[in-house]
Amino acid sequence: MSATIFVRERRKVQQGEKKPRFRVVGVSGGDVKIYVKHMRKKELDQLAEATGAKVVFLKAGKEEKSGA
Repeated sequence: MSATIFVRERRKVQQGEKKPRFRVVGVSGGDVKIYVKHMRKKELDQLAEATGAKVVFLKAGKEEKSGA
């Protein structure tokens, strides 16, 4: 069974900032242990390639106001 790594974009990181942009939310399946909270996309891709894991990018939950 391959692992799945769930990540989302950090909220307080601005465009062009030199800080890791993604937050690891959880890992499902496999024997993958992640010891950092924030990662760069390049690091996520390397981790996924080396372990055979799939990376799932979660979308932000923005509230939409209805016109009703």
